[in-house]
Amino acid sequence: MKAVLKELFGLFVDDASLAIGLLIWVAIAGYVLPLLSLGSWSGPMLALGIAIVLVVSLRKVGR
Repeated sequence: MKAVLKELFGLFVDDASLAIGLLIWVAIAGYVLPLLSLGSWSGPMLALGIAIVLVVSLRKVGR
């Protein structure tokens, strides 16, 4: 049963560190970016942060 649950989890989350990094960034962006009053720049900052998390994850996997 444990193997089945692990496989099911793996279908949705292939790289746990990437998923955790994205969740942390979205949480930070959701709380911090509105406080910075960036206006229309909040969306691009969110996308830039997601791209940075992805690049860091890819570099880690590439090693």
